[in-house]
Amino acid sequence: MATFGWPIILILNAVIIILVAIFLIWKMQKEKKAGYPMQDERTSKIQGKAALGTYYITLAFMVSIMLWNIFGNEVTTFLPELETGWTVIAIMLVMGFSFGLLSWYYAKKGEF
Repeated sequence: MATFGWPIILILNAVIIILVAIFLIWKMQKEKKAGYPMQDERTSKIQGKAALGTYYITLAFMVSIMLWNIFGNEVTTFLPELETGWTVIAIMLVMGFSFGLLSWYYAKKGEF
């Protein structure tokens, strides 16, 4: 059986996060020097609407997970039990994808 080294993975994750942060800071500085505004009124409105929609979608998803756990453990016994780690990952994915999709939708929608 192969050994699994957490320290190597943690160091690799830290390096990737630092590289992404450096790239984003460089990109923001480049756009700032080119004269592009960091955020205009339309972008702010789009992000606000997408964030509100993401909040409601995530809230509904978490309530459905809670009801799954209540009915799965208390009322019935045939529903599988959810593991905490996978549940947190699912919530983060729902949150990220819903914000991305809603931002894209409101940006393509035009004036609203």
